[in-house]
Amino acid sequence: MTAFGKRFAALLIAGLLAAPGAGAETRAVSLVDWSSGESAERLSRSRHKADFFPLSNNFVSQDNKIFCGPASAATVLNALRLRRKQDLPRDTASIAENERTWMPKGFSPFFGKYTPGNVLNERTKRRVEVLGKPIVTGGRLRPDFGLQLHQLAQALRVHGLRADVRVVDDGADVETVRREIVANLARRDDYVLVNYARKALGQKGGGHISPLGAYDARTDSFLIMDVNPNSAPWVWVRAADLIAAMRTFDTVENRGYLLVSDPQS
Repeated sequence: MTAFGKRFAALLIAGLLAAPGAGAETRAVSLVDWSSGESAERLSRSRHKADFFPLSNNFVSQDNKIFCGPASAATVLNALRLRRKQDLPRDTASIAENERTWMPKGFSPFFGKYTPGNVLNERTKRRVEVLGKPIVTGGRLRPDFGLQLHQLAQALRVHGLRADVRVVDDGADVETVRREIVANLARRDDYVLVNYARKALGQKGGGHISPLGAYDARTDSFLIMDVNPNSAPWVWVRAADLIAAMRTFDTVENRGYLLVSDPQS
């Protein structure tokens, strides 16, 4: 073999060894689309899907590219509160003032429920700030689009929910994270909201928030009920891949997940 041939072979071997899939750290992310037959099988055999049906019945999708946090919060709030029909807010912004003048006096066409439009208020991060109006973040004034993990927790607490924050930093144990989330998905009346980096899952976009609906033990995968159907469908993702996507840096700290419940239930 010539010197050029030996060099080319060495480069080829090095390239193959470094290629995605050669090791656990570089393996390709595999997502299973919700509409597939494989997805139906995973949901059917899952023993950890107590959250799936309440979330499906109260699912709220985001109506712009930034409101994944408010949409996820509204979905969980409705899953916990809507059946009680008590003290539910009304989102009157969907009907203009000139339209209301034609309604009978005292009549309201609005159902009481949580929406991305009424989850935020004066005690949470304001709507204009979620949409990008600069605020002091990390010691300086800058835009802070969307909701960070602790900001989302605060929005839920303002509405009376319990929101336990789990930041998935370098010290977070994969088995502990998996075990805690799986246990939550097997119980009724508490939910998991995950904050993760889409790119880490091979999807387009940046940071994202959505609820989890189920866990399949055979494939060790979670069902992400994505609140942005315009961008991505619901998908099953391997637990290790989802945890890696949460172990990514946001504006001031790593992403992670929330364990959400209602003390009044």
